[in-house]
Amino acid sequence: EQTKKAIADAAEFLSLRKIGAIITIEKYNSLDQYAEKAIQMNSDVSKELLINIFSPLTPLHDGAVIIRGDKIRCAGAYYVLTETNNFDKTMGSRHRAALGISEVSDSLTVVVSEETGSISITLEGIMLKVSDKEKLLEYIDMFMK
Repeated sequence: EQTKKAIADAAEFLSLRKIGAIITIEKYNSLDQYAEKAIQMNSDVSKELLINIFSPLTPLHDGAVIIRGDKIRCAGAYYVLTETNNFDKTMGSRHRAALGISEVSDSLTVVVSEETGSISITLEGIMLKVSDKEKLLEYIDMFMK
């Protein structure tokens, strides 16, 4: 429960400040091939650590965070961008990467736009805009059961 709340709280905080973020929650498919090329962390998930990772001008802010269970497995992970053209052409590489990882794994990814501050989730090749923290928490809760 603490992990779910920390992810939603961090996303809300980053959203309000228009700080971009990409947080992927692993399910059954391992994301080791991406994690191995990233900065290893094995840290407890906390709102503060997630905010710190995505703060602009820091070494890890550009890549994705991969969460396995209640641990931040790594930060600074890079994914293959989606090949599909079924998305808004104004969507940046962070969103295209989130969509890409959702097409090749069963993970859920939370994306915060640095342009608009909007929060989206990607799952199974679909991107959904999330209207508020409570809705985000519902999606995370269903996914992490």
